[in-house]
Amino acid sequence: QVQLVESGGGLVQAGGSLRLSCAASGRTFNSRAMGWFRRAPGEEREFVVGISYSGDSTYYADSVKGRFTISRDNAKNTVYLQMNSLKPEDTAVYYCAAKRAYDRGYTNSASDYPYWGQGTQVTVSS
Repeated sequence: QVQLVESGGGLVQAGGSLRLSCAASGRTFNSRAMGWFRRAPGEEREFVVGISYSGDSTYYADSVKGRFTISRDNAKNTVYLQMNSLKPEDTAVYYCAAKRAYDRGYTNSASDYPYWGQGTQVTVSS
């Protein structure tokens, strides 16, 4: 089992930045791929970005490519999402998700991630 706790959400004006953090429990964080997903009001949950267990490989949704950056610090059991040039359409609840232990590669399917945080609200005003 792994527990995930997101933080860093808030209200920001369009063009602004936020940095989300996801702290994970357990000793096997460095063996798991991680991902960020989001759900906007009235919309389905969508993939934002994934990162491999080592952090060497990442994959971004086209909608955030060039604006968002994922990173991880395995020594701190934490994954980060730096969000720049935010747009009103980025408004959503953002969720951190973890793969099973030793599942090292990211995917963009929510069903591949059995562990989820509670979510953090990001609101971008125009």
